[in-house]
Amino acid sequence: MSAYPVAVITLAVATLCFATDQTADGLTLNLRKRPAAPEKGATAATEKKVNWNPKNTAIVVCDMWDHHWCKSAELRVGELGGPMNEMLKAARAKGVFVIHAPSTCTDFYKDTPQRKRARIAPFAKTPVPLATAERWGTAWNWPDGTREAVLPVDDSDMGCDCKVKCEIRAPWTRQTAAIDIADGDAITDNGQETWNLLTERGIENVILCGVHLNMCVLGRPFAIRALVKQGKTVALMRDMTDTMYNPSHPPGVSHFEGTDKVVEHVERYWCPSFASTDLTGKPAFAFKADSRAKK
Repeated sequence: MSAYPVAVITLAVATLCFATDQTADGLTLNLRKRPAAPEKGATAATEKKVNWNPKNTAIVVCDMWDHHWCKSAELRVGELGGPMNEMLKAARAKGVFVIHAPSTCTDFYKDTPQRKRARIAPFAKTPVPLATAERWGTAWNWPDGTREAVLPVDDSDMGCDCKVKCEIRAPWTRQTAAIDIADGDAITDNGQETWNLLTERGIENVILCGVHLNMCVLGRPFAIRALVKQGKTVALMRDMTDTMYNPSHPPGVSHFEGTDKVVEHVERYWCPSFASTDLTGKPAFAFKADSRAKK
């Protein structure tokens, strides 16, 4: 007969079962989406709880640069960087693969193992051809009139909401230092390299976060439109994003209400969204200047 007390054995079994259950739980996400109904106006959201295998899941961090041509946008990225870093720590702890995508800045990281990891990933053919249209020197996935309406905010002025409009330029040099790049992460701003990394790891679920939702997070070659068209299961982390929207332009709502409208557009036409709470167990992030109730 075992020399171990029954209570100790029971506790050990219970602990083992708990650990197994936690692993089996994976990523429990509350995905919110809206029907892509033809009628105009808001559509009611529905939520569905799903369970994703962390090992089959990646997070892409889009264009969280060190600087931005719009000072207001740069300040918001600075505010978002710390909470996003904490979220990424929680995601990695669960086994999620993290891809940093600071567009046009990957040369800053050219000698790092994270950048090399993306460059040497075996080539994998995409199900549909990658976008070839050029914008700011990179392939771009433009709005698709066959499946989405026009964006609900007018960003024709490029969305700077500063009192004195900023000069449009490209001051970014790297990803913000507020976000750690861990040993097992990858760095790329290339659609093919992103596809290679996902294929190499058998990743089917991709989460997008970063800036700016009405522009880069939708249009970049590694972002929402591209990945949905390639057949991946995509979700937006809606509290870990921002928009380039000037409230003096239609629809004339606050900056943060404008962001919510673009989130609803994504939920309606491209992919569901969820809040970082599902990964961190903490309240969703909200910008300090957003005077509304917390998301």
